[in-house]
Amino acid sequence: MPLWRQGDVLIETVDALPEGAVRIKSLVLAAGEVTGHRHRIASKRAACLFLWQGGPSRTPLLFMEVLRDTADVIHPEHDTITLPRGFYRVWQQRELSSGGGWHTMAD
Repeated sequence: MPLWRQGDVLIETVDALPEGAVRIKSLVLAAGEVTGHRHRIASKRAACLFLWQGGPSRTPLLFMEVLRDTADVIHPEHDTITLPRGFYRVWQQRELSSGGGWHTMAD
């Protein structure tokens, strides 16, 4: 499956949204904790985001559906990613801290 990366955000093509995914109003894929900049969908008509909590850990997972021919993912410090129509899983990169726990990367 194709993958895209924009800073600390990874986007992967998936075949479909998982059953039980709930649409959310936000268009933000990830918010930068350090700079306040956001990885977001440029046009609210181009795509929508979904949360799914059906996995074994019950941790919310982010999915996206591109509704138009393309949707742009923008961030002021990274090149724009143009995604074709389809379904996607979105991750924000994490790293193992010196204390042994995981934490989300700050962009």
